[in-house]
Amino acid sequence: MNKFKAKVAIWLLKLLACLSLKNAQRLGAMLGRLFWFGDSSLTRVTKTNIELCFPELSKDAQQELIKSSLAETGKLFSEFGVMWEWPTEKTLDLIRSVEGKEYFDDAFERGRGVIVLAPHHGNWELVGLYLSTLRPMAALYKPPKIKELEYYMSEVRGRHGSELVPTNKRGVVRLFSVLREQGMVGILPDQVPGGSGGVFSPFMGVPANTIKLVSRLVDKTGCEVVSLCAMRRPQADGFDMVFRRVDPDIYSADIDVSVAAMNRSIEECVRHNPEQYQWEYKRFKDYRVGTGSTYGT
Repeated sequence: MNKFKAKVAIWLLKLLACLSLKNAQRLGAMLGRLFWFGDSSLTRVTKTNIELCFPELSKDAQQELIKSSLAETGKLFSEFGVMWEWPTEKTLDLIRSVEGKEYFDDAFERGRGVIVLAPHHGNWELVGLYLSTLRPMAALYKPPKIKELEYYMSEVRGRHGSELVPTNKRGVVRLFSVLREQGMVGILPDQVPGGSGGVFSPFMGVPANTIKLVSRLVDKTGCEVVSLCAMRRPQADGFDMVFRRVDPDIYSADIDVSVAAMNRSIEECVRHNPEQYQWEYKRFKDYRVGTGSTYGT
């Protein structure tokens, strides 16, 4: 059954790749409207997250942000065919501007390894593709739930020589090695870690189980950190790549101080285009409101 699901998924991606970016995003926005009117689980999680993170907004403003977020999430789904199946040059031509790249370049000029934080904001698949054309990169890789998709995803994500590192002890050791050799590591910093891999730290004012790995890598290798997001432009006019400096406290030897600074760095990205953040992810699933689960399950 999983083989069949994998074949269907790959077929759908190839079908989506036949669309222009404009039509892919139109389709995605339609999906977002279906999520909204269907009162899907994505809608309920998005609603919970936005109510938690933007209590200062009126109910009407929260509703508008929820609707916009679902439309952007739908666009992200529809863009996967473009990101994974289009020729690289054609995909990279969707980048209209690159801002703040000097922060990235300066770190390498100082002879340091660099961690690039790529939060679930905008289109992070384009971030990975773009970075892999700049320098050799190692990126943490979490296999999909459908194992039969693993080969396909590994192939498309590693087609420019990116080293996909498994999310296990051996993979973490490899990241330390890459950074000590003044290399580049890409990390999605806003996934909920398992086991003892995280500490609770405020994100958008809400306690969130947050990875310690970035702080450990910084402390042990002396590397530098920047963030990068690929933000959708209006009217399907491509993407803007935006590098940002991170909060300097990320370099603190105190794990709690460092992790909190990483979360503030992600917040800095999110607040510029909150509708393009992946609010349907259960970011606060270990945070309890009263006596029940955050998401009601």
